[in-house]
Amino acid sequence: MTTLTRSGYQKDNTGVWIPKDNLAQLIYSMDWSQWLPEGDTITAVSYSVQARANDPAPVVEEDSGIQSGYITYVELSGGQVGKIYTVTAAITTSSGLQDRRSFRVKIEERSA
Repeated sequence: MTTLTRSGYQKDNTGVWIPKDNLAQLIYSMDWSQWLPEGDTITAVSYSVQARANDPAPVVEEDSGIQSGYITYVELSGGQVGKIYTVTAAITTSSGLQDRRSFRVKIEERSA
């Protein structure tokens, strides 16, 4: 069984996560090449961010798409310090396969 390549992500007992400053607007990518059968490519991707009720500063999806035939990306901004948001990518491939994977974004106030 192969897994997705996620550069810069960390893993704990509940899954994959990455820190993000509340003021940062950053792009997060996922490499699906090890999961896809040879010759298959991603033709569609949609990202979603788990909504938090009454969140005054939610994480916002600014942009998302396919970077290459097997790498997808999402650009995120915002988030409330101390909160954790779940981001999910759902893909469809040229051969009709479908999958989805999630990661968590932990919002921290980061300084130099």
